[in-house]
Amino acid sequence: MSGMDARDTELKKELDATLQARRELGEEYDSALVDSFLEKVEQRIDGAVERRLRRRLAEQQMVTARDARSPKPTDSWGERFGFGIVSLVLAVPLSAIGGGVAGLPGLLVAWAGIVGVNAFQAARVNPGLFGGRRRESGQDGDWED
Repeated sequence: MSGMDARDTELKKELDATLQARRELGEEYDSALVDSFLEKVEQRIDGAVERRLRRRLAEQQMVTARDARSPKPTDSWGERFGFGIVSLVLAVPLSAIGGGVAGLPGLLVAWAGIVGVNAFQAARVNPGLFGGRRRESGQDGDWED
């Protein structure tokens, strides 16, 4: 039996008890019995709303904490410029070593490594750079509350 079915069963028991009490006590207690039953229903609704609000608040706090923990990519002009300079400075000796030791294949391997490192850096600084079109928000299952 699920949680909702159990609560419905409890509510049915409460209603049956209220109706049984009405039969035993008579019509003069109708107002008090109905008020008592409605108070119990209101308490259940308040409890359900409170649980939902607590769950939503906890989810929002988790999202906020997760966003605060995730590292933000640094995309400053100085970092990109510095990385480009270092890459070019290191490209000269790597090209000389690769070309001198293995000829044209060594030179191609050295430049493939240089291009790979620069592509990795570009992808790290600009997520989605090589991913094609980005999906716009509000499409494909994004729910708005």
